[in-house]
Amino acid sequence: MRRAPDVPASQTRRNVTGAAVTTLGLIAGLWAQELVDLFAFGGRLDSLGIRPRDADTFWHVLTAPFLHGGLGHLVANTVPLAVLAFLSAVRNLWRFLGATLLIVVLGGGLVWLFARGGSLHLGASLLVFGYLGYLLGVGWWERTPAAIGVSVLTFLLYGGLLWGVLPGSPWVSWEAHLFGFLAGLVSAALLHGRPARR
Repeated sequence: MRRAPDVPASQTRRNVTGAAVTTLGLIAGLWAQELVDLFAFGGRLDSLGIRPRDADTFWHVLTAPFLHGGLGHLVANTVPLAVLAFLSAVRNLWRFLGATLLIVVLGGGLVWLFARGGSLHLGASLLVFGYLGYLLGVGWWERTPAAIGVSVLTFLLYGGLLWGVLPGSPWVSWEAHLFGFLAGLVSAALLHGRPARR
């Protein structure tokens, strides 16, 4: 196990502040988008979700995680997304942004390739499961006390979500859960993989 480097208190405060502001911005943006969609577009922006293997809409992998099928859908995702995004961002904001991009593109791309045909996939659950996989993966790859502690906390809080990667309700995109989680693990490996020992 590697020893985590000492972090000055001022740097810790900056990290916490940056993670909090980023998380609040993400949540506020999702709510603003959904309210605008409902009241100005009548929900028509939901058509920008992922339609598996529809070549004309592949770029929807970039929009689908930020859309929701109504306020109930968004409410269900808000708290776990806020908690997991904050935990992912608090140590290093740039790695968090890199992980987010990888989760959106890789996870969404896999949904587009392999999800059920004739279906529409949207919602921040791709990010929720992506950050869950990312945080668990960081603990495995880094193996520092801080990373392991955060991984254990994450598992205690949201480990039960892992059942969501299995097929269930036809109205729930278990594919987004599964591929988001896998993309989070890949992000952790790429961004936090241990250097070779000398």
